[in-house]
Amino acid sequence: MEDQEEVLVALINHRTREVQHLRQRISYYTSKLEEAEKRLKDSESQLARLRGQANGVSSGSCLDDTTKTVKIERRSISPIHRNEGPSIIQHNSKPKLLIPDVIPPSSQNIPLQRTSEKASVSTDSQSSPSSSSHAIIGAKVKEEKSQEVSTDEEINEIKYRGTKRKLEHKEHNELIPLIGSSTSPRLVRCKSSSLIPSQHKRKLRSLASCPVNDHLFATSALDGVVKLWSFQSNGSGVSLLSSTDCVSLKQRRWPEDIAWHPDGSSLYSVYTADVGESQISVINLKRKQGRGCVNYLEDKPHSKGVINGIVFTPWEDTCFVTGGSDHAVILWSEDSEKIWKPKTLHQNLHSSAVMGVAGMQQKQIVLSAGADKRIFGFDTHAGREHFKSLIDSKCMSVLPNPCDFNLFMVRTGTPEKQLRLFDIRSRTAELHAFGWKQESSESQSALVNQAWSPDGLYITSGSADPVIHIFDIRYNAHKPTYSVSAHQKRVFKAVWLKSIPVLISISSDLNIGLHKIK
Repeated sequence: MEDQEEVLVALINHRTREVQHLRQRISYYTSKLEEAEKRLKDSESQLARLRGQANGVSSGSCLDDTTKTVKIERRSISPIHRNEGPSIIQHNSKPKLLIPDVIPPSSQNIPLQRTSEKASVSTDSQSSPSSSSHAIIGAKVKEEKSQEVSTDEEINEIKYRGTKRKLEHKEHNELIPLIGSSTSPRLVRCKSSSLIPSQHKRKLRSLASCPVNDHLFATSALDGVVKLWSFQSNGSGVSLLSSTDCVSLKQRRWPEDIAWHPDGSSLYSVYTADVGESQISVINLKRKQGRGCVNYLEDKPHSKGVINGIVFTPWEDTCFVTGGSDHAVILWSEDSEKIWKPKTLHQNLHSSAVMGVAGMQQKQIVLSAGADKRIFGFDTHAGREHFKSLIDSKCMSVLPNPCDFNLFMVRTGTPEKQLRLFDIRSRTAELHAFGWKQESSESQSALVNQAWSPDGLYITSGSADPVIHIFDIRYNAHKPTYSVSAHQKRVFKAVWLKSIPVLISISSDLNIGLHKIK
């Protein structure tokens, strides 16, 4: 009985996933059908207008016959053959209509999480366990799993492409007038927190969420391994999908920062520029995990030191930007052969290390923040400096708001005033500042990073203390709205999930934190 129950539970889990996949396919092909019907109606209207012009001198009866024929053909959805000269419909000699097969695009072959939870199964007519029933159910599972492979690939591709289309048509929301407009914050509290071992052997360094699949995120650490994780939809935890060794080829260096490709198909890592080292690696998530899925770009535009950041720009043409200790900001774009080529935007504007880079939505402006206390906006179209701002503290990072395309945040080294908000239109005027007092030390670590909430109204920040700070930009005070104590050591970063009210954090205690918020 137990063996048969396990087989049935496995079959139920499999068919549940199959139903979900088929529903997504129905939604996809429904939209395709609507597009095809629209194109068909356009062609029919063009045909009707053409016949109206050709048969303008024809009798009314002939026009009636043509109209009837058009109505019939619309219902049958087949082409109409028309001879030169008189308008005569040849029903007996219709050409055959060849409809090509619908071939789904290439898949984003990212392994999906498989659950094996048991469930109770009850039927009105329960037969006794037998070897034949095991064989039948086992064969059924095997047969349906073979069909599921192609289904998974197609659904993944549809999911990525659909979400990418939404990102390209993101709308601007005016949030700057709301900054500091309220004397009381909107409370965001942590409902519960849990810690999960990261399975990294050394301290974590980076955390990045997938831009097209809200349940996927990646972590990197000083052990040189990049891990791909899946957040469980019921909120109970995360599952490790893959681990990829990404240490550099010569010096065996770890990734300093990681970034997702906008279509979610690959992960990019940056290293150091010393001793001719490889500077960029790409993990192809379409391939099976292992050393073979990691490629290293040949070009090495940075001259020395650590490459502190990598970020993809929110532009129509896919590009990414890197900034390093050599004071340089490099724009990478693909050529006609799909090979990444670097272009130096500037390397003399900053007098010290570039600590953070970002791309703004409008005018294709690249922001850079440096340890020299300078913030630059560089217009990539004009090929020149768009604006410069000098503040009273060294800059650690820069981060544009996801909803208001004019708003960006700069992280500084001033205690209790670490986060500064700026309007790109006013260039130098600081809108507001937030901060916190550290208990462990006064030093500000460049490894501590921030993240915006999906609605652009909240900021989360790690800390040298084992605390996550949350700020409401509408609050006119400078202190955090709420602080979450969940780790044992320094918190490097906490990011928001778009579809679930959960924060994911990483810490030097080698744990991943899951924090349900309300």
